[in-house]
Amino acid sequence: MGNTTTHGGLVADNLSLENQATQVVTDAVVAAAGHGTVEDLEVKDAHVIFNTVWNDLEEEIGHENLRFTKELILLGGAPGSGKGTNSEFIAKVRGLTCPPIIVSDLLNTPEAERIKEAGGMVGDTEVVGILFRKLLEEEYRDGCILDGFPRTRVQVECLHLLVQKMNQLYREYHTTPLAINFRKPTVHAVVLFIDEKTSIERQLLRGRQIAEHNERVALEGDGKIIELRPTDLDPIAAKRRYRVFKEKTWDALQSLKQIYHYHFIDADGSIAEVERKIRTELDYQSSLELDPETYDAVRGLPLATEIGVHARQELVRRLDGYELEHRELFHKVIAVIEQRFVPIIQRHAIAGLSIINSEDHLFDDPLALAMVIDVFAERGFRAVANINLAETPDHFDLQTGKITCKTKKIFRFQVRFEGSEIRRGGR
Repeated sequence: MGNTTTHGGLVADNLSLENQATQVVTDAVVAAAGHGTVEDLEVKDAHVIFNTVWNDLEEEIGHENLRFTKELILLGGAPGSGKGTNSEFIAKVRGLTCPPIIVSDLLNTPEAERIKEAGGMVGDTEVVGILFRKLLEEEYRDGCILDGFPRTRVQVECLHLLVQKMNQLYREYHTTPLAINFRKPTVHAVVLFIDEKTSIERQLLRGRQIAEHNERVALEGDGKIIELRPTDLDPIAAKRRYRVFKEKTWDALQSLKQIYHYHFIDADGSIAEVERKIRTELDYQSSLELDPETYDAVRGLPLATEIGVHARQELVRRLDGYELEHRELFHKVIAVIEQRFVPIIQRHAIAGLSIINSEDHLFDDPLALAMVIDVFAERGFRAVANINLAETPDHFDLQTGKITCKTKKIFRFQVRFEGSEIRRGGR
């Protein structure tokens, strides 16, 4: 899309994509996206940068420890579009508890400072190296928000190469005990867009607010000085910053929609309006996040209309773990739910509550009970399980009159969901 495209044109272009099928991030798609869209020189530069960083990491920490994040949310947008304002809300929607990785802040890390103190420059190779090491930290294992990457075509190509490597690791370890550490990556590109006029107004408003705050701190001595960008005080500089974004970063962000889950957010509105748009775009979808085999195993079960996002990351991790590490038991549990539980639940569709008793010895295994609860949670139900012991007469001694009882174990499941309302036409 050209740089002269109007804001309305951008929205229309994005809306035309909504009916297209969601794409899975595969090596073939990544390779196809790079062909013909990135200049040869930039591709070569990116490959040199990536191979240098990857080989250093592999030598430093070992092949089996290249354990990257399962879900990567790429957050980009025009100056003043609200990336910092909305990153906390995006994390809440996706169930992430780790802080966002802000690429500009990586230039102030001890590692970057050592490079500068030694007389070196923090170029693309150094930035990519610091970023990849950050993505390997355990707190980002289930997912993270990456604010400000990629911004150039070279960085886009480095991202493609990283996803290819993550897919290779997934295939390499998928049938091994280490599979849970190398899950198939999910990549979302979230782009917050505002037009030039709004961007300039927000940059200058932010500058005035920060300047006033810093003046109060200087006078009263209470509070912390906030860094003030010079561009936030100068209309010409603010306009130039937006133009740089449109000329250099916008095309790089647009290219991401060829492969990854792409979310275009019109950020021109109130915070509440933008949050509503973000939630609509990023609500949890099992078909996008579960391992394909896991999704195929559970997709035949009925799906509730609302699925809560609390503890979503842990739920996905557990379900994928069942499929990878306890496949036989997992499928037995799913079969019992489908064949025995679902018919009972359907008969209680109006009440929204089913109580199911079972004496199946399958549930003697505590892990099977946990699987039932998690599978129902993935489908949007709320389930709890209890074990009840009932004594029934088994033998009566005619001579002594003693009654021997047999203890029977009953597994009781309560399954709650949103019931169906009956409309009454008269009394």
